[in-house]
Amino acid sequence: MKPHPLSLAPVAIAAAALMLGACQPSGQAAEAPPLAGARIGGPFTLTDQTGRTVTDRDFAGKYRLVYFGYTFCPDVCPTDVQAIAAGLKQVAAKDPALAAKVVPIFITVDPARDTPAVLRQFVGAFDPRIVGLTGSAAAIDAVRQEYGVYAARAAGTKDGYLVDHSRQTYLMGPDDKPIALVPADKGPAAVAETIEHWVK
Repeated sequence: MKPHPLSLAPVAIAAAALMLGACQPSGQAAEAPPLAGARIGGPFTLTDQTGRTVTDRDFAGKYRLVYFGYTFCPDVCPTDVQAIAAGLKQVAAKDPALAAKVVPIFITVDPARDTPAVLRQFVGAFDPRIVGLTGSAAAIDAVRQEYGVYAARAAGTKDGYLVDHSRQTYLMGPDDKPIALVPADKGPAAVAETIEHWVK
């Protein structure tokens, strides 16, 4: 999948924040989250894999791993979701209480095909803790924009069509503010390390 300029903005923000943090002497104030102050996230009303209406307020007080993808994705999405699930399982094996503070959320960018039933089968194959969310095209477009996620229908294949989309996983705080990008593309250990570093 081709990266889109929108997908680079959070990365640039994170890199700048990390460089600034490196200039702080040890013993100073607590480390600032890489995405502190970034305009990422916002209110939404969607439908989960059980058909229940879900809003952002349902996750208040919880850390969230938020990933956008689609169930018909042939490669990247399943790999990333597997890494997120496996990373959270690694955390749970060492510290169940810490892992319990985190809710992994998969938001589709392909609502036309990703019905609640399709999402239920997809997320259930990785981890029962994953919340799959879908909705109308307008609702999905709105939440994508809140998170700075690009998605567009791409070329058709013999099995249907592909969706180009930006690839990032956000760690959101209990106050619904962005904390850090989660390197799901680097595997479960990197996911676990990010959770353990930022979740309190």
